[in-house]
Amino acid sequence: MKKPQQVWLYLRSSFWFMPSLIVAISIVLATAAINVDSAIESEILARWPRLFGVGAEGARQMLSTIASSMMTVVGVTFSMTLVTLALASSQYTSRVLGSFMRSRTTQVVLGVFAGIFTYCLVVLRTIRDNGETAFVPGLAVFLGVVLALAGVGVLILFIHHIATSIQASNIICSVAEETLAAIKRVFPQHANDLSEEEENRRMHLLIAANHWEDICAEASGYVQTIDYDALRDLAGKRGTIIKINYGIGDFVVKGMAVASMVRRDLPEERIVREVRSFYSIGSRRTIEQDPDFGIRQIVDMAVKALSPGVNDTTTAVTCINYLTSILCYLVSRSFPLQIHYDKEEPRLISVQATFEALLGASFDEIRRNASRNTRVIVSMLDALQLIGTRTSVVPRKEALSKQAKSIAELADRSVESPTDLATIRARLESLCVALDKKPATS
Repeated sequence: MKKPQQVWLYLRSSFWFMPSLIVAISIVLATAAINVDSAIESEILARWPRLFGVGAEGARQMLSTIASSMMTVVGVTFSMTLVTLALASSQYTSRVLGSFMRSRTTQVVLGVFAGIFTYCLVVLRTIRDNGETAFVPGLAVFLGVVLALAGVGVLILFIHHIATSIQASNIICSVAEETLAAIKRVFPQHANDLSEEEENRRMHLLIAANHWEDICAEASGYVQTIDYDALRDLAGKRGTIIKINYGIGDFVVKGMAVASMVRRDLPEERIVREVRSFYSIGSRRTIEQDPDFGIRQIVDMAVKALSPGVNDTTTAVTCINYLTSILCYLVSRSFPLQIHYDKEEPRLISVQATFEALLGASFDEIRRNASRNTRVIVSMLDALQLIGTRTSVVPRKEALSKQAKSIAELADRSVESPTDLATIRARLESLCVALDKKPATS
């Protein structure tokens, strides 16, 4: 059974939920307008004949025209959306499709057109022209015309939205904003001086000192979300320790030990079910608790831009710029502890990302594909220098220095122009000064 958070993530990225909601609202609006028409005296509407003075046949033709036009526009809108998705998938990476499908503008536009069509159908069925029972809901028909005019404006807005959203810089910016939002959720605190080595030492001692019972996955897929607080509270309630073996974004196979629990007695099946209930495993990665997935999308776009068939250096540099903004924020944050305590007792051991790992995820693949591309190499060195000015934590500066050394080795191997090499070495020296390191020599 899907968990509530999984269901919400699915609804957010679906093309049917928001349009269905708007269609339901349009039915309510049509019903309300018809009831108002039934309740008020016809003489009141007759005071404004140019607005409400339409006969039964004219009302039918008007609403029928609006309804058929809206269905045509819905088809065009869906076609434009699918073409945009296909273009984004082929030009950039299929992993950015989630951002397009989560676009509230696209979902609302589809819903508005479908809603106007539904509104017209509901009003049409109430129009009667047979003698004493004749009924023409003038107010409802007038609202239908207003909605149709609003639909024209929405169509213009949608065309503008499609034209801007397919641009590389806007796609990269959108993914970067989602990634920063995820980082703020996962890494809410500023960096401290806690020794990661000390934390790892405590974790290994805790693991070695206990006997663990595995809790296996019931399905294959990516770990999408983990409720750490609930797992910690469960362990405290049961007087045990739970160890998470695979973190968010990892792929697990059915039967793999996704978690382990200290064996006091044999684990009850109910406890095992509770532990599994705090995991969400799905067919794809999601960005909500997985900033690394957002970084992966931007890196994929950069690598695609650097491929021989595309050779778009500007897009690659744009990706590096947004990765820099993400890492500048990330380098100043405190990463969650791997050991979670409840009343000073260790209750949960989690798998957490490190700054060095996320830095490598950001630049390693771009570096490997940037051979002989001086502009990209210089952009990466500038990025490392800017990131280095945002932290005083020694291990993070060392990670930046290690990445700079790898970039320098790439430049020495691949860049042949003496002028380009001189430019790269000048940037490298400036970076080393920023990191308080001696310049690397080649």
